[in-house]
Amino acid sequence: MGTRTRIDAAEIVEKVSHLCKDANFNLNDDVLNALRDSCEAEVSPVAKEVFAELLENAKVARECQMPLCQDTGFAVVFVDLGENVEIAGGRLYDAINDGVRKGYNEGYLRKSIVSGPLSRVNTGNNTPAIIHTELVPGNQVKITFMAKGGGCENMSRIAMLTPADGREGVINFVVETVSIAKANPCPPIIVGVGTGGTFDYAALLAKKALLRPLGTKHCDPDTADLEKEMLEKMNNLGIGAQGLGGWITALAVHVECYPCHIASLPVAVNIECHSHRVKTVVLGNFP
Repeated sequence: MGTRTRIDAAEIVEKVSHLCKDANFNLNDDVLNALRDSCEAEVSPVAKEVFAELLENAKVARECQMPLCQDTGFAVVFVDLGENVEIAGGRLYDAINDGVRKGYNEGYLRKSIVSGPLSRVNTGNNTPAIIHTELVPGNQVKITFMAKGGGCENMSRIAMLTPADGREGVINFVVETVSIAKANPCPPIIVGVGTGGTFDYAALLAKKALLRPLGTKHCDPDTADLEKEMLEKMNNLGIGAQGLGGWITALAVHVECYPCHIASLPVAVNIECHSHRVKTVVLGNFP
């Protein structure tokens, strides 16, 4: 089994609390670079001004340590849990939720989670978080936090296509999803696409696809070509930044694939707004 590493639950609470605030205050360099490149490449004067305003907003948020957006998001947490890690002094999920409560309270971040989809009673602390955990080899815990806004999440879709729909069917569904969304998800957007697996797993793949740094291509050449073609089609829709027209509607398209049943072709699209708030921390060490 190898040497086990003990990680205190209290440390996880503090790290997750910091991730919540850091993500909501400070855009990562890959997002800032994509916005800068788009501002230079955009030909529409109105859209160009929108990009300039988005960059100024990010600058003010960073300098003042204030939220990038009034919608500070659903706390979505991805955990890569090393098989040789022991959580001491508490449970992993409890520690993550405690960290979310702490971070959203300390950061004066808007609490957006209701206890039931029909009762609509606010939980008052932005929990429970959505937590996805994967067991991996090693002595570390990698925690990735995403603040997922409601407007862009609402524009996401899933379809159970048939194998006969093929590559073109996938492209058409994904581009159609962006076309239907129009300005609602606050473009320029990032588009995560999950193909294969099952109904539920395709949706998870689409969300995980958003975690890849912007500007990176899929390691499989065919999938990379698929990403490129879909991005070009999206940016030919004319929706533009904030739906005001222009050449750049999407900053990136990321596709993740998984084997599927011979009778199925699941496709999920998870749309992310321009305020792409993702932060990661790694705890523990390899012996």
